Amino acid sequence: MESAVLLFTAAGSFGVFVFRGQTKYYFSLFLHILLIITASSWAFRALSAGGVMQFNLLEKIRLFLSVNIDSLSAFFLSVISLTMLTGVLYANGYLKLYRQTRSDLQLSFHHLALLWLHISMILATTLRGGIAFLTAWELMAISSFGLVVFEVERREIFKIGLNYLLQIQTGFVLILVAFLASHSTHHAFGFDSLSAYFAQHEVWPVFLLLLIGFGSYAGFVPFHSWLPPTQLAAPSHVSGIMSGVLIQMGIYGILRVITYVHTELLTIGLIILAISLLSGIVGIRLAFTQHDGKKLLAYSSIANAGIIGIGIGSGLVGLAFGSPVLAALGFTGGILHLVNHSLSKSLLFYCVGSIYRATHTRNFEQLGGLIKTMPKTSTAFLVGTLAICGLPPFNGFISEFLIYSGLLKGLRLETASLNLIIWTIIGGLSVIAGLTLFGFLKVFETVFLGTPYSEPVGQAKEVTDDMMMPKVMAGLGILAVGVFPAFFLRLTGKVTALFVNDLSPLNEVTSSLIYSEIAGTILVGLILLVLWNRAQKPLRMNYHQPNSFRKPHREHWYG
Repeated sequence: MESAVLLFTAAGSFGVFVFRGQTKYYFSLFLHILLIITASSWAFRALSAGGVMQFNLLEKIRLFLSVNIDSLSAFFLSVISLTMLTGVLYANGYLKLYRQTRSDLQLSFHHLALLWLHISMILATTLRGGIAFLTAWELMAISSFGLVVFEVERREIFKIGLNYLLQIQTGFVLILVAFLASHSTHHAFGFDSLSAYFAQHEVWPVFLLLLIGFGSYAGFVPFHSWLPPTQLAAPSHVSGIMSGVLIQMGIYGILRVITYVHTELLTIGLIILAISLLSGIVGIRLAFTQHDGKKLLAYSSIANAGIIGIGIGSGLVGLAFGSPVLAALGFTGGILHLVNHSLSKSLLFYCVGSIYRATHTRNFEQLGGLIKTMPKTSTAFLVGTLAICGLPPFNGFISEFLIYSGLLKGLRLETASLNLIIWTIIGGLSVIAGLTLFGFLKVFETVFLGTPYSEPVGQAKEVTDDMMMPKVMAGLGILAVGVFPAFFLRLTGKVTALFVNDLSPLNEVTSSLIYSEIAGTILVGLILLVLWNRAQKPLRMNYHQPNSFRKPHREHWYG
């Protein structure tokens, strides 16, 4: 059955060249839904049964692909399914204008690339054999390249796409070299060769190759230069998918490699922490020097990759020092933050796309007062903002609370070297959180409150329901994680169990999490009340002149 669905969708994907107009979209949506049902079924079965679910694909044509689905694969299959669902639904409304300016052939290639991106991500998270995995990884790169260069007639777009493809290929080569190095002393090729290789050799050289290879896909600094221009060039639904799940595939690769590591945990943890802290601080610092909304969100994605890495690195340090609480809460917080970032960042990209549709600009300095003319999008953007800032009762608060709790509880060991590491992490994480809170609230004020920059902005219209529904779905997901954290902690704990044996700290932190969330929700409610009062002021159409800002916002924020 599994083989039949994948074969049908892979072969059927070329059917987009047969259909025309809106029928083309609905046919591709049907295939995406088949993939989502299949992947969700695999994830549910793997998480329910525990252990590893194994079967062979393509047996009927004697092409055996061994599929292995454990809790980590199941977790990512769930994230892929959710993000692809909202992204494909959002594409229907976003592509309406393109249907008037793009040929039927161009739209067919776009839908084909989107389908193959979906297929390749499913395969990349379930295949362990080296050749099969690398093939899926390469298909993922090529299909995403096709999505980025949707407006290929613009030379700058093609150059951005080519730069993206070349940098991703560099990471691919490093992964290949690491697999070949582990294969040179063992017969297996791919992930399965790593466990035996790491047991008999120094871990960090090959791990570093894999970290850079997968980390370049995740957008870690200093391997991030492809990410902001690529997000800028891609259509907004593609940007939401890329930020929500595609770059998270790099995190999947890193986590998968860590499952085979049992020595040199401190060295590896410190390397990940160093790269993650650098990514978090540099990413959020650069985010709020951008005028374009999509570039701002792209740099923020780099910062959030840093937060995920901080959780993973903290977990490894906890394992190295024998601190189960730091290990369990660090890994769980980092892994849960991956889901939170997927929901909130895809939502924000969809909002920016809606703003662009209504105002024909993504320059946040040329907006203002949109809460009056686009109230639904304003509400959705506010939900995404509060989530990305880690404020209760939204999802970002849960994951960041877990990471902070693990760090503070880790201080109880009273080990000087561990305490130094923990305080360094807390300091860096606090800088990232502070800049994120200040910056995103300032962005919301600039874009949605105050006075419209120009008459077209003041006359902007709310987008249609087909562009609102995916935002509602993402927003409900954000609230679900924030309001019902216990369920998602149990789900994430099944992934954490691959790395940590003692999960009791997750049960112990639940009560303190609830009290903190209640107190934080009251505080956030007061902030929202202030914003609401400001928004109720009459909208005056005395538009800003082009030179009415004395300082660019980057100077206003940073001096």
